[in-house]
Amino acid sequence: MKTAALKTVDRRDGKLAMAHFYVAFIALALGGLAGLLQTLVRSGKFELPAGIGYYQILTVHGVVLGLVLTTFFIMGFQLAAVSKTSGTLTNRQRLIGWIGFWLMTAGTLMAAAMILLNKASVLYTFYAPLQAHALFYIGLTLVIVGSWLDGAAIIMAYARWRKANPGKPSPLLTFMSLVNTILWIVATIGVASTVLIQLLPWSLGLVDRVDVLVSRTLFWYFGHPLVYFWLLPAYMAWYVVIPKVIGGKIFSDSLARMSFILFLLFSIPVGFHHQLTEPGIDPAWKFLQVILTFLVIIPSLMTAFSLFATFESYGRSKGATGLFGWVKVLPWEDARFTVPFIGMLSFIPAGAGGIINASHQLNQVVHNTIWITGHFHLTLATAVILTFFGITYWLVPHLTGRTLTKALNKLAIIQAVFWAVGMTFMSGAMHAAGLLGAPRRSSYSEYGGAAQAAEWIPYQVAQAIGGSILFLGIILMLYIFINLAFFAPKGEEEFPVGETSEKAEKTPMVFENWKLWLGITVLLILFAYTIPFIDMIENAPIGSKGYKLW
Repeated sequence: MKTAALKTVDRRDGKLAMAHFYVAFIALALGGLAGLLQTLVRSGKFELPAGIGYYQILTVHGVVLGLVLTTFFIMGFQLAAVSKTSGTLTNRQRLIGWIGFWLMTAGTLMAAAMILLNKASVLYTFYAPLQAHALFYIGLTLVIVGSWLDGAAIIMAYARWRKANPGKPSPLLTFMSLVNTILWIVATIGVASTVLIQLLPWSLGLVDRVDVLVSRTLFWYFGHPLVYFWLLPAYMAWYVVIPKVIGGKIFSDSLARMSFILFLLFSIPVGFHHQLTEPGIDPAWKFLQVILTFLVIIPSLMTAFSLFATFESYGRSKGATGLFGWVKVLPWEDARFTVPFIGMLSFIPAGAGGIINASHQLNQVVHNTIWITGHFHLTLATAVILTFFGITYWLVPHLTGRTLTKALNKLAIIQAVFWAVGMTFMSGAMHAAGLLGAPRRSSYSEYGGAAQAAEWIPYQVAQAIGGSILFLGIILMLYIFINLAFFAPKGEEEFPVGETSEKAEKTPMVFENWKLWLGITVLLILFAYTIPFIDMIENAPIGSKGYKLW
């Protein structure tokens, strides 16, 4: 089916995408409540009722928002994007997508039940030697397998389009969805390995111990590309949707594709920069992965250049002059633009903080302090989530046959302001407290009012204020989502897909050469991890039953 002939996403595909969004926004409600309770506990002015544990709600917050909300939203968005730009999914592709959705949902319910029963208070990272109930690990495995099936539907849709259009570059949104899907599948091999080979047998009592270093290394093999799995859908909206929303053109199709390929190449073999303080890994390999981490800055800067070139080109076409004259002509009254734009701006300090986190020496200052949590909330919880909200404002009514009314549009901008203000308080206080040595993950009560802990109290109160404002923003977001899904007036809402500028260079077909890009990705991973893994396994401690703990 020709892309130009598609005006709206097929209703059957829309139902599949919306099913993912329903779970995502339920996760937003539960995870947001847990986050509010966390900040109140850390302020030292509030105690959890009914015997609920601090680390229990900390696990709920991290797992439900960091893994469940993001994975469901991203898969729903990418399925809709592929259906829009490459043609309606086939019955087989849609069936695979539905099987993936139900597996993910079943896995989420299993993992959530264990957390709520306080049998899996192992935090978002679920590091050994913290141990959860076996059903928690089985649930996580089902979420990953289900997401692979969603990804399979996306890959099949891409392959079908390529077969029907030989010699042509694939639609940009489909290409981007494919890259992010491949990144996710390759990255989740690490976490699936540690869960199935180490943590699940250990939880079932089949082995008495696990190799903690190997487990953490496999987690961070997954954990850092996970950040880009979150980020790339936001980049999809920034590159392709925002130009259409403002009435401009995509600055360069080729530059957008190149930035996504670079993220695929450089985001996976960099997990050691999360383990810079850990023994057992040769410093030379840590330093190598720090260098690879810094290479990811390149596609981020490419993205910033492309976006602001798009904005300036549009402004000049409207007669704007001067260095920043184009700012005045952007559609600030349109939530579809303004909300993601706030997310874009937040990514500037977030990126600067990421450079500090990945630096060989500066990391020593902030490692395992609440600075890291503050950075996390600028990247995922602001840049990414605000962009996801911006996508919601046009995609949900597009899929449900409704419209974004003026009242809901205005409320969406108010919601984004709440979010920005709340995150400024909370993330800013986290960064400041982190520089004073306040630890990550811990509550004030654990320090018994020690002098050092007392120094952190003003910042923890600021976090509670920010968290409360953010929770109001979550309530507003849920209200908008429910209206767009069920109660807004019937009508047609545009699925904005930008066109490339006439001045842009022709897109080369080398970007569709997956043997090349996947081959380089595998080589980089093998280069960065093979020798360190051999070293870890050869030098693993001997278990009580006489075997190496791997």
